[in-house]
Amino acid sequence: MRTILATLHSKFIHNSLALPCLAAYCGDDCGELLIREFTMHEPRESILAMLLSEDPDVIAFSVYLWNRRETLELVDALAVARPESRIILGGPEISFDDDEIFARHPGLTALVRGEGEEPLRALLLAWQQDVKPELIPRTVVRQHDTLISGPDSPPIANLDNIPSPFQLGLCDLTRGFAYYETSRGCPFHCSFCLSARDNLMRSYSMERIQDDLLLLMQNEVPKVKLVDRTFNYDAKRAREIFRFILEHNRSTHFHFEIGAHLLDDATLALLETVAHDTFQFEIGVQSTLESTLGAINRKVNLGKLEENVRRLVTDGRIHLHLDLIAGLPGENFGDLIASIDRVMALKPHHLQIEPVKLLPGSPLREQAEALRIRFDPNPPYTTLGSPELSYAQLQQIQKISRLLDLTFNSGCFATFLNELTDATGSFAKGLVWLAGEWHRHDLFRYPMSRQEIFNNLVKITEQRDNDISRQRLLESLAYDYARCEKVITSRIPAFFDTGLNPAEQRWMKEVVQKRTDEIKGQGIKLQYFAAVFSTLHNAMRRSVYLFLYLTQTGKKMQVEEYHFYQQQIL
Repeated sequence: MRTILATLHSKFIHNSLALPCLAAYCGDDCGELLIREFTMHEPRESILAMLLSEDPDVIAFSVYLWNRRETLELVDALAVARPESRIILGGPEISFDDDEIFARHPGLTALVRGEGEEPLRALLLAWQQDVKPELIPRTVVRQHDTLISGPDSPPIANLDNIPSPFQLGLCDLTRGFAYYETSRGCPFHCSFCLSARDNLMRSYSMERIQDDLLLLMQNEVPKVKLVDRTFNYDAKRAREIFRFILEHNRSTHFHFEIGAHLLDDATLALLETVAHDTFQFEIGVQSTLESTLGAINRKVNLGKLEENVRRLVTDGRIHLHLDLIAGLPGENFGDLIASIDRVMALKPHHLQIEPVKLLPGSPLREQAEALRIRFDPNPPYTTLGSPELSYAQLQQIQKISRLLDLTFNSGCFATFLNELTDATGSFAKGLVWLAGEWHRHDLFRYPMSRQEIFNNLVKITEQRDNDISRQRLLESLAYDYARCEKVITSRIPAFFDTGLNPAEQRWMKEVVQKRTDEIKGQGIKLQYFAAVFSTLHNAMRRSVYLFLYLTQTGKKMQVEEYHFYQQQIL
């Protein structure tokens, strides 16, 4: 029997951890197992042809929030093109569907609920042995016109019973990106999350974890994203893994989802030894409104979270990605704006704001009617309104989120955003103003390059009424542009003042010549650009900024900056 384990990713660089784990657990007893991964952007006809060309007896799809519609369309097409094949669906997006899904998709043979290794192996083993499956836990199986539903059952207690897909060579390590898990479950019960249903914490053995991590590091996988819901739920365990990585890592970058309030002094001290650009922490703040955190059953010590984030920011070694969720019970637009400012005061490197999604199976979805939360019935089940937030306000939040990604999260607009914060009174108020202007100019409709973002920000800023504020904002944009984009002398944007006087030109030439002599013979190409500023960084006097762009094959461009104030080189 030949079984294809398949899924559709949102991007090519993504690869599956679920499918290799399923294949490793099913093993040779279940017949031939093939892992096939596609993207949602490939034509359905192409995916269909590739699947059928392998002459499968069984096709099992892993279904997620982002690929449900496309996967079900494939199921329908496969059932028509090859009716003798058995089709299985599993994964978080499908685990809470009722029997109606079988009526809507007559080609569907079986459904696997929850953690898939044990039920999938039992199902495939029965078919491999030509035995009728009977009441397999956490499955629904179509047998002729009857649906046979198995009972609930606990998940795998000893995760080491799942053979390592990495050691078996089942994971694709060639895409520059790998997912990895050291544990399953979550100690928290946040009502918007499916993890509220899985609070049984289970960890792989430390020996297993270290063997897998060593393999990934020795293969120099550029980025490893750990998918543990709360990686540091056990501080001692987390330190042991951190320490192992620090001792053996060559060049891999690691991403962890952590509870910042759970970091203890011993862990924070260890993190002070991490090399720069090695760790990234994603921290779910979700809301800074205590009543809202209580309403979603999220037990977090906000004071401790903020204290620990400040300590990590001060140390400066770890990239910090913080999350807020809009549309949670009891939080209105003003509350969210306050949350943005409170989180930004922590100085994270990245801030993400997403509307809450009412996932099937989550407690919040079950409470939606009582809480009068309206949501899209189709994936991704985004909230569309609540007693605290209108649809129009949610759309405004979406626009603010989009501008965060275009500006703050890109890392290229720091000076401009600082000036905008001063001009409007707060970071969030600046985003609200900017989102209104972006909408007024109809700029949300299309993707744009970084240069186009700069140009549009300049156009919007030039229309501000306050002369001082306008000048400071325009100069900050020019400065940010020169730091992030190589300014070519033949294509200098109009918002720069390049009118250097003779003394300033002589200084510029001296600096360029000196630096050219210093890098001679090192294979480094030097280009330069100079501009005049009068309000930048509160200088309030004529200043010349010289930017040197150093490029070298295979390396990121380096930007050096030199200043000339009142005939003095600083």
